[in-house]
Formats: sequence, structure tokens, C-alpha cells
Amino acid sequence: MRDGAVVAVLRAASWRQAATAVVGDREWRFGRRAGEFVGRWATEPEDAVRLRALRTSFWKNTWAAELEGRPVEIAAVSMWQSTHRILSGGRQVAESGSTGGWSPLSADDSPPLHQQVFLRWMELVLHRRDTAAIDAATPVAVIGGNS
Repeated sequence: MRDGAVVAVLRAASWRQAATAVVGDREWRFGRRAGEFVGRWATEPEDAVRLRALRTSFWKNTWAAELEGRPVEIAAVSMWQSTHRILSGGRQVAESGSTGGWSPLSADDSPPLHQQVFLRWMELVLHRRDTAAIDAATPVAVIGGNS
């Protein structure tokens, strides 16, 4: 939403790393292919790529993205939260937040709206992945029962 008006609709798949987005009069397809996040117009062939992001460091949780020829760096703000700072040319252009299950993206006007939606979808996928990893690593306490 921008100034109370819907400017984009993102429909993320529940169990797959994929989504469909409608931004203005254009429909986009986002997905994961060969270890990277990719985005293309829905009318383009499946192998077309306009937006892409590839993890550059697992331990530092950093990503290198190319958004229609524009290089972007994505770096974790904290290793304890699923928040990222998005830089272009060394200047911060966006930052994700974390409020429970929702990860908003605050961006200046330099990335076009469809690129912001792609970054927002990527944040959603990363947040889901982090939550699943934490859930898998958390032991289940058994209270009561027979000993």
C-alpha cells in the first residue's frame, strides 16, 4: 500500500518458493531456480530473468542481486533477526523489518515498485526459511507422561 491505496498484490505460494505479483498492469512470476531467486514477466519464457539474487555468504547472510542490470547488495542487519539492509552503489535504498510473521520493507523511491515487491517476496521466503530452521532446532519439552 502507498498512501492508503493498493499498488501491488503479491500471492506467495505456501509450500514452494514461488509467487505471482501484479504491479500496475504487469504480472510477474518469482521463483527459485538453480540456487538463486529470480523474477520475470509472466508473459516471458520460463528461462527469462529480469530480477535475480544469489547468496554470496551463508554465514554472513549476504546476497548479491541484479535488478534489471542494477547491482544491489543485501546484507543481514543482525544475525539474531531476519532483517536486511539493501544497498545500491554503497547507498542504502531499503531495509526490511520484522514484526512477528510479517516483514515489511521500507524503501526510498529509487528502486521501482516491481523491484521492491521482488525484494519483499525474497524477505518473506527468507523469513519462512529462518523460522522453519529455528522450529526444527528447538527441542520439544515433554511435560508429565510415564517415566
